[in-house]
Amino acid sequence: MKTTLISVTELAALKSDDVLIVDCRYDQFDAQKGERDYHTEHIPGAVFASLDHDLADLGRIPLGLGRHPLPSEEAFSASLGKWGWGPGLQVVCYDAGNGALAAARLWWLLRVTGIKEAAVLDGGFAAWKSAGQPVEQATPQRKPMHVSLHYDASQFLVDHAAAGKLKQELLLDARATPRYRGEVEPLDRAAGHVPGAANRPFTENLEADGRFKPAATLKQEFLTVLGNRAPNQVVHMCGSGVTACHNLLAMEHAGLSGSRLYAPSWSGWVSDPSRPIETSAGGTGSS
Repeated sequence: MKTTLISVTELAALKSDDVLIVDCRYDQFDAQKGERDYHTEHIPGAVFASLDHDLADLGRIPLGLGRHPLPSEEAFSASLGKWGWGPGLQVVCYDAGNGALAAARLWWLLRVTGIKEAAVLDGGFAAWKSAGQPVEQATPQRKPMHVSLHYDASQFLVDHAAAGKLKQELLLDARATPRYRGEVEPLDRAAGHVPGAANRPFTENLEADGRFKPAATLKQEFLTVLGNRAPNQVVHMCGSGVTACHNLLAMEHAGLSGSRLYAPSWSGWVSDPSRPIETSAGGTGSS
């Protein structure tokens, strides 16, 4: 059973009946690109997961829950059912390259519904292709299953007030540093970060080839960020609760278990202009 990362070699060795492979490719500036790429070629047997429709509920954006609000328990269960998931089945999620977007999000959603047998393909589709592994265009026909799962609400926050009043816990922002500092903001209505949040860009989890750094390296780097806090005192965030899952995955892979997710993240925080923001200069004001 793989519970954080799986290599190309390990995935290639699994029998098709023993694994559910989920293609999670997504481009935040072209929401249809991932599905187009899937239909062009994908790992044999893989089903496609839409970040916008399977791993999020865009209908809940007006509620201030961010650009990618969590899907309801019923909707996520239905997605698993249509993919043919059953208890005990190993799930492997992959993105185009580094697992930064929807692959880590799907991995996290599986974990908060109690599914431990889930891993992200290290290096993603790019690593699969560069290793000379086969691809296909055909859409697999998997037997639909009835699935009914529930979230463990202790593993995430959706309450903005609670996120803004963390005392013993560390709010850790996975966005690129220029966005965290408020120097640029390509996606959300205001630039900056939640007052008091620290920054750990998810890209720092990766080697130059898009694979994750060794677990021991990740552990040391995160311990430096955490200071005297325990892993369960960390709450991850990003722009919309997606790339934050990459940091959460990296910590779990490093043996630092128990951190949580602030699901609405920055896009949810700035949905209310009265909430304070902070920039690199340390100034605080309304958003």
